[in-house]
This record gives sequence, C-alpha cells and structure tokens, in this order.
Amino acid sequence: MNTSVDIEPSTSRSSETLAPQEAEWPLDDLVLRGLTWSRADTGKASPPILGLHGWLDNAATFSRIAPALSRLHPFYGIDFAGHGHSDHRGAGQSYPLLDYVKDVAGLIERHFQEPVIIIGHSLGGIVGSLYAATFPERVDRLVMIDSLGPLTQSPESGPEQLRKGIRKHLRGSGAAMTYGSVDDAARIRAGGLSPLSAEAAGLLVPRNLRSVEGGYQWRTDSRLRYPSLSRLDEAQVAGFLQAIEAPALFVRAQEGLLGGRDSWRKRIDLIAQLQEAVVPGSHHCHLDGDVEPVIDAIKTFLTS
Repeated sequence: MNTSVDIEPSTSRSSETLAPQEAEWPLDDLVLRGLTWSRADTGKASPPILGLHGWLDNAATFSRIAPALSRLHPFYGIDFAGHGHSDHRGAGQSYPLLDYVKDVAGLIERHFQEPVIIIGHSLGGIVGSLYAATFPERVDRLVMIDSLGPLTQSPESGPEQLRKGIRKHLRGSGAAMTYGSVDDAARIRAGGLSPLSAEAAGLLVPRNLRSVEGGYQWRTDSRLRYPSLSRLDEAQVAGFLQAIEAPALFVRAQEGLLGGRDSWRKRIDLIAQLQEAVVPGSHHCHLDGDVEPVIDAIKTFLTS
C-alpha cells in the first residue's frame, strides 16, 4: 500500500557533523572511491547504507545527512565512475546508464556481504531503483531523493537520440576550463542546471576539482556530458519499477525537478511497497537549506 506524508521544515535543529573517511573499492576494470561515515556504536550487524549521488555530483552530496543517518547504519557514499575521485572509464568508452548499475552490482558483490540499504539522489536514485529491481535479494530498503526512475524516450525517437549521441562522441570535448580558485568554480556550479546556494556548492565542488598550473579544473570526466546513445521507454521502466520488492521511500522536494509532472505520478503505483514523503526545498533538498525534514523522513522509514 502506497502512502504520502508531508514533512514540515524544522524550526531549531541543525544537522550534526561527523568527519568522513576516504575509502576505495576496487572492481574488475576500475576503482571506485568515496567517503564513509561510521560510528563505533552503530554495530556490525546493521545493514550498510550505500549513498549514490546525482549526475556530475559526488559522494560529498551526502555531507549534511550522512552524519545523522550513520547513527542507525554505517554510511558509504560512493563516487560513480568518472565522478569525484573514482576512476574514469577507459578510452573509447562512455557512461551509459546501465553501466552504473553494473558497477553497483560489482561493488556490492565484491565488498558487501549482507543486503544493503540504498539511498540515491537523482541519477543515484535511478541507478538504485534499477539495481533493486534486478537484484531484489541484495536490497534491504531503497530511498530515492527527488528521483523516481529513468528519463525515457518514445521508440520512434530512438534514431534521433542515437544520431545526437554519436555526433557528439565523434566531435569530442573542447579544451578544459581553468578556474583561478575553488570559489570561482563553486560560483559556476551554484548557477548550474539545478542551482545551489554558495554554502552547498562549497561542500560539493572541491571533490570534483583537481589542481593544475594556474588554478583548478574539473576532475569529472568530460564525457559525462555527452548525450546518451539510447534511453529506455516508459514500458521498460514500468517493468523495472514493478520488480522492486524492497520497501521504498520516494522523497519528493516541493521545489524539485519532479513537481508538476503528471507523467511521473503514474509511476508511484508501480512499486508495491512505496511511501512518499514531501519535503521543503529544491532538487538538492538533502544538501541545500534545511535538511532536517529529509533526515526525519529517512529515519522514520528506516526505523518503521
């Protein structure tokens, strides 16, 4: 049975702090890296949380919610391939959506024994939902923050999508931009497709930068911006969402990317054990502004 609740803004609390540790997880063809938040009193028996970030973000996106959630379960924030400190894919490769799912499958198979809790934001929520559908026995619970399945295309639009993607792959990327300071790069990111406050950009951006002569350049792989060669259609997405067995939570931001799109609402009834929590804030409601409603919603879900 699907339910929906509104989580009100907090009035006095602030998210707690806990310094993360760097970590890495070798896979067959690359090394994933990230940040871990864990406490001695969490207990080894607790299912671990895997935090999966959004497109062009990194594990630091969980900096403001992971310390609180780590009181319940050890929290492992993963940098996807090509993002943050993780390896880039090899020459001639790209970043199709399903390859992220394959990476997560390899990560869990090699480095985690018990079923995991997945908390994914945006792209991370999409990848988490596809993994949960494909390997239901390995997912204890699933949380999707402002995310409810992949972007889709109609079958007849496939040729044009493939043409656009191939043309960009053939043209390649331009020269990398150099920024004089981390703050300069953070200001650019703050005004991006999903705008961030200066504070949130300051938390997220440094992990995506590398120092070069004359300043800083993006560490993220430029091929991440290439158009996808193909996308799933709505019927395929429905098949995946219907295959999710784990209890799931959809955290929808009032000012997020999904607001007002009726097409997304049809997906809610496809997941058997789905709860919806509506929280104040924008697409990065877990990082920007008051994050306590997000923490409260996830804590309630994990302890219910």
